Parts: sequence; structure tokens; C-alpha cells
Amino acid sequence: MPLAVVSAVGFFVLLGVAWLGSENRRAISWRAVVCGLGLQLLIGLLVFRLPGARQLFVGLNSAVLALLDSSQRGTKFLLGPLAAEPGESGSIGFILAFQVLPVVIYFSALTAALYHLHVLQPLVRGFARIFRRTLGLSGAEALYGASQIFVGIESALTVRPYLERMTKSEFFMLLTTGMCNVASSTLGLYVAFLKGIFPLIAGHLLSASVLSIPAGVVIAKMVVPETQRPETLAHVPPDDPALRASNLMAAIVAGAGDGLKLAAGIGALLIAMLGLVALLDRVLLLPSAWLSLSQPLTLTTMLSWVFYPLSALLGIPLADVPSAARLLGERVILTEVVAYQDLARLASEGAFVEPRTVVILSYALCGFAHIASVAIFVGGLAALIPARRDEVAGLGLRALLAATLATLMTGCVAGMFTTGEGVL
Repeated sequence: MPLAVVSAVGFFVLLGVAWLGSENRRAISWRAVVCGLGLQLLIGLLVFRLPGARQLFVGLNSAVLALLDSSQRGTKFLLGPLAAEPGESGSIGFILAFQVLPVVIYFSALTAALYHLHVLQPLVRGFARIFRRTLGLSGAEALYGASQIFVGIESALTVRPYLERMTKSEFFMLLTTGMCNVASSTLGLYVAFLKGIFPLIAGHLLSASVLSIPAGVVIAKMVVPETQRPETLAHVPPDDPALRASNLMAAIVAGAGDGLKLAAGIGALLIAMLGLVALLDRVLLLPSAWLSLSQPLTLTTMLSWVFYPLSALLGIPLADVPSAARLLGERVILTEVVAYQDLARLASEGAFVEPRTVVILSYALCGFAHIASVAIFVGGLAALIPARRDEVAGLGLRALLAATLATLMTGCVAGMFTTGEGVL
């Protein structure tokens, strides 16, 4: 069976898994599901097969790489040789904290500046109107989903006046789309990892960010269908003037400060999660010895078993499935940062049979679908609406599962259309 056909089969199998996990199958809006599936396929067709799409991708990719290159000016001024990448004069080797995490600060400040200058708002509201009309979302859901393409948990602030009165289905959709997407402030991080082996990675991550919204909506609205009438069903809410900084410099200062907190948070999270997983792996050495296993059990290995059949559904060669399953398992506990770094390493070592595997995994890993993000998104929403904290918290783990299905669905869309072009 052609691998593209396997991806198509996987696309609908994942939909079936969401249907089986639905809390109310009779209430599912099949109009939203069909429109969401159609929108995903249309985006995939435009990205991979539209004549001239490559030129558009090259343009977007070049713009992001130019921004990434500009970010090095401040980093090298502050850190000197520590910021020099391997191969550059004076480099002492790869140091994630000094060569990659500063990108988060730069992109966060840039996003804040563009928001202040009203460059991003028309794009956000344009996407919001498309999502509301095609997917049947409430205005608040559509605005939040569109904001997710450009920012992260901060998207909740765009609909803050409506959070207190949102329905359970709306909350679930907010959590799911939040975890199945990545913010522009962290996009540069993944580009820095993969640009050497996949020169067009920036353009593809941008398309993955757009693609993940209808994927997240489809899964969320199947798992927790809408059974009430949302307050903003008939309109997209207006912008909140209180969210805008008083001047451009204030916006840049606030954005850089937020980026610093995010970079520090990512670093702290990696230290904590890698250490805890290493501790659990040591505990697993005992049963490995008792069972006389040739290879000791690890948490990542056990999760890779879970993801093995799901990885096969992405439509990648069987020889690449074990590595893909391991990367997807890593993402759940070690975050997508570690998974993307390992993807870049494996690709540079020639560990994959086909280049299309790299493209598919770039899409499938593009999301905050990991354990730590449950605490981040649930905690962020609960802080804004403490009266409904328990209700939001009760949806966290289900939203993680839904977000994981959504990211795998975007991987299937890539698998249906990509030939692996652009991977070195």
C-alpha cells in the first residue's frame, strides 16, 4: 500500500479514536467535523501541491531565517563566544541555554511590538472569522484559536471577559487547541534545531501552526461536543484595549520580559523533567534486572510502545517507525524541545530511510502536547477564573490526549501530500 494512502487511512482512524472517546456521540456537530477535515485537507493541498507554493514557502522561510539571524546580534554582543554556533569562529560547542533559548526572548519582544503596531490583529481577526464561519465555533473560541497561531497561553487574555461564562465544550476546545499548537515565541527555537537539515522548516512550522487549529477543533468537538449555547456564538469579540501597551517601547520591554520568563521556564522545565525521568529510569533498572532483559526498561521506551501503532498510521516507512515512536513518546514527557533536538540529530546522522519522515515528524511534533503543558494551560486558565478552577482542571488530561491526536492528524495530512522535498 502506498505510504500516502496509509497516511489517509491514519487520518480517519484518528478521527475514529476521537469518536470512541466522545462523552456524547449524539451531540457531535458533524458539520463542524466535516468542515474541519475539509479545511485541513485544503491547507495541506495548498501547502504541498499548489503551483507556486514552494516560492511562497521560500519567501516565508527566508523571512523567518532573517529574523532568526537578527536575533544573534544581541545574543553575541551579550554572551560572546558562548553564543557562537558549532563551526563558527571561537565556538566552544553547542550550548542550548546560550545559543537557542535567547531566541525565545527576541521572538517574544518582536511579537509584542507587532501587536502594539496592529500588524498582527488583522491577521488574527481574519483567521478568527474563517474559523467561526467554517467550523461553527463561538466567536471567543475562534478568536482564541486564531491568536494561538501567533502567541501561546497569553491567548486566553484576548477572551478574558468571556471566560467566566464559557461552556464546558468551549473550555475543552481552548485547552486542546492550546496544547496542539506552538507559539511564535518558541517557533524560532525549533527552526534553530532543524534549519541545517531541513532548510524550509520555518515555512512548514508556520503551516503546521495554522493546520493544527482545525485539527484541534475537530478532535475537541468530537470528544466534548457542545450541548449549550455559547454567549459569543453570533460574533467575534472586539479587541480589548486594556491588552495594548501604552507605547512601542513599553510593548518591547514587556515582550522581552515575558520572553525571559518563558526562556527561564523552558530551561527550568528541561532541568526538572530530564532529571525526574532519569530518576524513574533508574527505578526501572530493578524490574529490568529481575526480568533479565537485554536492554533496560526506560520511561521513553515504554511510551514508544504506546506510540508504535500511532506512528505507523502517519504513513512513514516501517523502518522509521521505531524512531518516530520514540520521538513522540519523548514529546509527552520531555517536551517538544527535546524531541525536535533529537529529530535533528537523527536526521543529520541519516537514521531515516526516507526524507518525508522528517517532514511528517516536523508536523506531528509541532505542539505543546506534553505533561508539563497541562499544568501550564490549566494553571493559566484557573488563575483567570478561580471560581471554575476544578472544572478546568478536570479537563486537563483529556485535553492532552485530544491534543496528541490532533498533532498526529496534522502529521497524517503532511504524509498525504509531501514527497520529502526540501530535506537535505
